[in-house]
Amino acid sequence: MRVLCFMKKENKQYLLKLARRAIQKYFQDKGVLQIDEDNLTQVLKEKKGNFVTLWKNDKLRGCIGDLESKKPIYQTVIDNCLASALLDPRFTALKDDELNDIKIEISILSKLKKLPDFINLDSFLKYLDKYKPGLLIKKGSHQATFLPQVWEDLTSTELFISHLCEKAGLDKNEWKKMDLEIYQYSAEVFKEK
Repeated sequence: MRVLCFMKKENKQYLLKLARRAIQKYFQDKGVLQIDEDNLTQVLKEKKGNFVTLWKNDKLRGCIGDLESKKPIYQTVIDNCLASALLDPRFTALKDDELNDIKIEISILSKLKKLPDFINLDSFLKYLDKYKPGLLIKKGSHQATFLPQVWEDLTSTELFISHLCEKAGLDKNEWKKMDLEIYQYSAEVFKEK
């Protein structure tokens, strides 16, 4: 469930360079990078959700994205890269002199799929532990998501779902009530070296 593989290496490299160019352009003249899509491959014009994550010295420095998109991948990568650099409320805006220390990671998402109904908590936890998908949870006006790669840091299934509930502004044990609306997705993840 975790990994998609639909993008060729050249497209991944193009998107990583595009993201970096978008930040450089903003620092150069506060402008937004414009691309002529006539020369782009069809894959780069597809409408898929994506997240752009910025890392500085192996620590999170910004992450913003869309679970679903009405714009082509290349455009949302530009938008999400700038948002991650400048608008992630958890961090101060990225400064020009930090750019050389930043590594860019892009996650291209599959379509959201509603999680099946489970008989009990044990079957729910076993499912998550087996597939380790990205998750979107919703309850009323509360919602939050964790990308599939968050499993690398939150390796316990209960810890993963509890932290996700807290991220959504819910009690960490809200998932035990079995009344959340839950969607899963996978991601194709690639990062600058």
